[in-house]
Amino acid sequence: MTTPNQKAVPKAKQKKDARDLRAEALKIVNTIKTEGQTPVETKAIANGIQRGMEMFLRQQSEKTRDLDKRTKKVKQLANQLAQQQDSDTNADEADTAATNTTALPWILLGISWVLFLAVQGIQFWG
Repeated sequence: MTTPNQKAVPKAKQKKDARDLRAEALKIVNTIKTEGQTPVETKAIANGIQRGMEMFLRQQSEKTRDLDKRTKKVKQLANQLAQQQDSDTNADEADTAATNTTALPWILLGISWVLFLAVQGIQFWG
C-alpha cells in the first residue's frame, strides 16, 4: 500500500533490484572463490548469498514498516493526550468560574448582613 507521498515501485524496478542483488552476490563469490571450486559450487554459494541479502532487505523493510506504525501510534496518542489536556484545562477554567459565580452571592449576602447589623447596632446603642 502506498501513501500519497510515495510512488508505487514498478515491477521492472523490483526485478532490476533482484538482478542487482544477483550481480552483487556474484561479485562477492568471485572475491572469496577458492581454488578447485567448481562452477556449480560457485553458483550455489552465489544463490545462498543472494537469498541472504534478500532476506536481510525484507527484514529491514519489515522493521521500517513496524517503526512507521509505532511512530504513527505515538503521534496519535500524543494528539489525543494534547486534546484531552486542552479539554481538562477548559473544564478546570469552567469549574473555577462556576465556583466564583456561586460564591459571590453568598459573600454579598454576608456583607449585607454585617452592614445591616452594624446599622442596627448604631441605632440601638446610639
